[in-house]
Amino acid sequence: MRLRTGNALAVQATDLTLAYQQRPVLWDVDLEVPRGVLMAIVGPNGAGKTTLLRTLLGLLRPAAGEVLVFGRSYLEQRGLVAYVPQRGSVDWDFPTTALDVVTMGTYGSLGWVKRPGASERSRATAALEQVGMQDYADRQISQLSGGQQQRVFLARALVQDAEIYLMDEPFQGVDATTERAIVDLLRALRTAGKTVVAVHHDLQTVAEYFDQVTLLNVRRIAAGPVDEVFTEENLRLTYGGRVAGIGGRANATPLDMLA
Repeated sequence: MRLRTGNALAVQATDLTLAYQQRPVLWDVDLEVPRGVLMAIVGPNGAGKTTLLRTLLGLLRPAAGEVLVFGRSYLEQRGLVAYVPQRGSVDWDFPTTALDVVTMGTYGSLGWVKRPGASERSRATAALEQVGMQDYADRQISQLSGGQQQRVFLARALVQDAEIYLMDEPFQGVDATTERAIVDLLRALRTAGKTVVAVHHDLQTVAEYFDQVTLLNVRRIAAGPVDEVFTEENLRLTYGGRVAGIGGRANATPLDMLA
């Protein structure tokens, strides 16, 4: 049974608060993600960006607040959500092939007993083709470059045919060719009506790659369309310093100084 997607908001988080050893990591954070957008989560190191993503996924339990996916609890709707973790958080020495990793993305639709068969492997192969990795299907993941590994994890998310894709720094440590391929993939997902929320660290490319942005530093500083909220003033509030050359324009001069 396909789950409900009628709500206009793909993700809605209200009053999220989470602390580690009495130190606030997220404080009273509200987040609204319209369906069919590409949203960047931006902020300095330690701002709580990955924590926010993991809380949205139900991997961390907040001290306060709630998360809704298309108007219902995440537990009811988790089949609509796919996750791409930080590449650095994965044990790439695990002895498995690229095709096997992508096939793992089909497990959620199989239940506890059924094992993946020809249909699931065919879907996984198609997902590898979608990210340009079909020629590496039988390659051990430890033998792949950083960019290739990232493409494999994107394919694992794609094979889930989710409505919402949560990605933790998908561009981190990839080559220019892979970065362009990821951008093309994100735009294709948006065209298909999917929603992407991605932790992103490169301020110079926010306006080019995304149409919505949330600026976070433990608290939510600002959120909304990039051309409205991605301004020098909001970035200064987020990073606590001076930001050069932004002016809130979609074609702004690249940011080259945070101090």
